[in-house]
Amino acid sequence: MAATNPQLDKSFQQAERWKGEADTLRQILLDCGLTEELKWGKPCYSFEGGNIAIIQRMKDHLALMFFKGALLDDPGGLLHAPGPNSRHGRRLHFTSAEDVSGRKGAIQGFVTAAIAAEKAGLELDAAPEPELPDELVDCFDEDPDFRAAFEALTPGRQRGYILHFSGARKSETRTARIEKHRQRIFDGKGMHDR
Repeated sequence: MAATNPQLDKSFQQAERWKGEADTLRQILLDCGLTEELKWGKPCYSFEGGNIAIIQRMKDHLALMFFKGALLDDPGGLLHAPGPNSRHGRRLHFTSAEDVSGRKGAIQGFVTAAIAAEKAGLELDAAPEPELPDELVDCFDEDPDFRAAFEALTPGRQRGYILHFSGARKSETRTARIEKHRQRIFDGKGMHDR
């Protein structure tokens, strides 16, 4: 068993949501020989420097997301895409400590497969570049500084904004969404950054 990360011990001990479930899941992951780190404010589990999985405390469930989950064989259909535009990550959902314990074998199997994929250097195809909505292109044409700020964002943040802006049916709504997030883009923040 790998050692716990002292940075995370306190957060696991003081957790108000999904405490028993997360403790049980943590033990299974450490028993798989993964390294525990604090990344993105959450417990992240890696193998030889490659991210394998991350624990996510949601409102209605605890999730274990595998970063390259789309590569994993899942004949039982246990893995779920986090959202409609998710290409790589896949999650297991838990609602009780018994649920976590009962799926220990499946968790270990997914971890073993994820480690094998990491060792083999398997990668998923890059997401196709999303098409920019006309309203965003118009804003770029009118304000080169806005274009520069947008292009300075990470590809994931850019994609998040493009999907959000493009998701509106009406041109007025797309324009309103762009204006609503304009300052966040200038500040270098993604839609969900605090």
